[in-house]
Amino acid sequence: MRKRTNLPRSIILLVVIYLAAAISAAFTQQNWEFLSFYIPFFFLFMGIVVLIHKRVGFPKGLLWGLALWGGLHLAGGLIKIPADWAYEGDHAVLSSWWIFPEWLNYDQVVHGFGFGVATWLCWESLRSNIFHRFGRKLYPSIGPISLAVLGGMGLGAVNEMIEFLAVLNLENTKVGGYYNTGWDLVANLVGCLFAGVVIFFRG
Repeated sequence: MRKRTNLPRSIILLVVIYLAAAISAAFTQQNWEFLSFYIPFFFLFMGIVVLIHKRVGFPKGLLWGLALWGGLHLAGGLIKIPADWAYEGDHAVLSSWWIFPEWLNYDQVVHGFGFGVATWLCWESLRSNIFHRFGRKLYPSIGPISLAVLGGMGLGAVNEMIEFLAVLNLENTKVGGYYNTGWDLVANLVGCLFAGVVIFFRG
């Protein structure tokens, strides 16, 4: 089982660079929604991941996946797209971009990828906990993987609750409505199930 470890410097550097760019862009655009809501939650999430990593020792691939997910999420709300691109809602930003109009948008891709990675995180945490408590190695079987998938879906639901809080407390958010929430949850499920299948066959 992996020993406790520090975060790789290359990942720390990447996160610092895109966080600095995101905060700078949010100030330039006067995007107070990002500065007052999403950036603090990002730091909270990052702190939780670091604390768990100190105990579990996540594989480097998982850490890179989490770092990439964070960058894609921040970019989605800050990077503007050309007005002639197909997008949903009133804000021409990356998160609203229809990659395939009416079929697949950027936000759904990020949700699927991100909560697939979150499922992997749940699996690694569960496996580490079983080893440290009982001294047994947890092999990928339907039961434990189902718990990891449900854990990923639960984290996805927490994300939707955070977005709901943004709608309640901030004006003119880019979150979207009930229809958007439903498709976010579908994208989360697809990502979580895909991660579960990969874990099952690759361990």
